[in-house]
Amino acid sequence: MPLPRATTMPTATPRTVRARSLLCILSSSLLLASTATLAAGKPTTVRSKPVAEILAASKPQEWRTLDPENTLYLELPAGRVVMELAPDFAPEHARNIKTLVREKYFDGLPILRAQDNYVVQWGDPNDEEASAKPLGSAKAKLPPEYTARITPSIPFTKLPDGDGYAPMVGFSNGFPVGRNTATGQTWLTHCYGALGVARGNEPTSGNGSGLYVIVGHAPRHLDRNIAVVGRVVQGMDKLSVMPRGTGPLGFYEKPEQRTTLKSLVMASDVPVAERTALEVLRTDSASFAAVANARRNRLDDWNTVPAGHIELCNVPIPVRSIKN
Repeated sequence: MPLPRATTMPTATPRTVRARSLLCILSSSLLLASTATLAAGKPTTVRSKPVAEILAASKPQEWRTLDPENTLYLELPAGRVVMELAPDFAPEHARNIKTLVREKYFDGLPILRAQDNYVVQWGDPNDEEASAKPLGSAKAKLPPEYTARITPSIPFTKLPDGDGYAPMVGFSNGFPVGRNTATGQTWLTHCYGALGVARGNEPTSGNGSGLYVIVGHAPRHLDRNIAVVGRVVQGMDKLSVMPRGTGPLGFYEKPEQRTTLKSLVMASDVPVAERTALEVLRTDSASFAAVANARRNRLDDWNTVPAGHIELCNVPIPVRSIKN
């Protein structure tokens, strides 16, 4: 609440002294209430800094580089898509995918499916037939790693806002996650850009030979029903513009409708000079908290009513390019 302008006051009487004291107490209480409201993620009339300004003022130690051993480059005719694996959440799947990648399993395979407002999926179109591409030394079946155990080695930064799909949500090393302390489980969520493992009805049928990326509204109902293994860090524009399939579930009906993958490689197997050098804002940093709060309580020249709430999948995870 803005205070009145200072004015010349007559000599104070005991009554005016008491009135001033009451005003000071009231003003302090309002300030504390406003601060508490901001911390609780509720609407505030305090104008937040623009995200660009927050990032410009961030400290170097608040950013992290991608681990080349957990970074994938999907090479498409339109360019490169950079994806980061999260082996802490699905270690067997991450290991199997790395084996498939290093044995060139995906090279030359097509994008099979582009379902509007849902997913883009790639893999072997003959995977259920005798002519299926051999998996090499990769495993054909894996345990259903849909959740992971909560351990000290898996960090967690809680988002203060509620969520309809998990008792609490937040971020772990740059990945949006759900968490349930009652069951001791945590899991990667199906936010835009999430990288998942396709499977059939059998829970052990997903081995990483078929992969998909969320390109539409976050289908959070899939959480804990399928293995999410990472997310796209850069290049979503290459996937989100794929022509939509005309068959059921967005599958392409004719081979000529498909886009062929040039390759899928580990960043660690690419010469340093040819890698895409990126930094991701640490999701346990003060600058990331400020970014989330700015989006939650956006109040600028265009936005007149701050939402006072933000969903997990609407929190941006800033990424920037750096020099090799």
